[in-house]
Amino acid sequence: MRDEAVERLQEMISESENIVFFGGAGVSTESGIPDFRSVDGLYHQQWDYPPEVILSHSFFMKNPEEFYRFYRTKMLCEAQPNEAHKKLAALEKAGKLKAVVTQNIDNFHQMAGSRKVLELHGSVYRNHCMKCGKSYDIEYIKSTQGVPRCEKCGGIIKPDVVLYEEALDSDVLQESVRVISQAEILIIGGTSLSVYPAASLIDYFRGDHLVVINRDPTPRDNMAELLISQPIGEVFAQIQE
Repeated sequence: MRDEAVERLQEMISESENIVFFGGAGVSTESGIPDFRSVDGLYHQQWDYPPEVILSHSFFMKNPEEFYRFYRTKMLCEAQPNEAHKKLAALEKAGKLKAVVTQNIDNFHQMAGSRKVLELHGSVYRNHCMKCGKSYDIEYIKSTQGVPRCEKCGGIIKPDVVLYEEALDSDVLQESVRVISQAEILIIGGTSLSVYPAASLIDYFRGDHLVVINRDPTPRDNMAELLISQPIGEVFAQIQE
């Protein structure tokens, strides 16, 4: 039986045809993807360097071997979309959800069937040669050892992931601002809202209902009309299109 908060979320979704979802790592942790900031996240595991150092542009340029050792072990996880990804895709197909704005790089939203996905931090599924620009998929990266090199020119291949010290894609940012500013309902899910500039996109919301679904407190909880402190997959499993 659904509780009152989930019932209220269902009412909002049923009455709207202009919903935007803004999500973070917590959307994928239920699929088995580790996040950075939870008790069991990557920040609390032993490594030669802190994850935020390894996943920086300067570290990648200076020490690509160690970067890829960490990247293959921690970032290329074998997992599948969960109920949250699937239900968001179903809401889009039903004409209610207009876009997913995500901080995740795992491609799960697309795998679940979502079409309008704005990836603020890029994707592990796209890679390119830094020298000639040739594109490579995730399977090529998995099939190589050490630092992957371009088959065409021998250049180093880099994931199309926004590393620390790198700027977000301006086109993705602009479109994210547009969809958030035009949304009737903004559902924030699975994010601590502590990573900037991504978290600042929430400031552009001018709609009717702000919903926050997150197990831990966020800086925007006091602004939310509806606050649900439950695992996001369990919440969306109860929602009907």
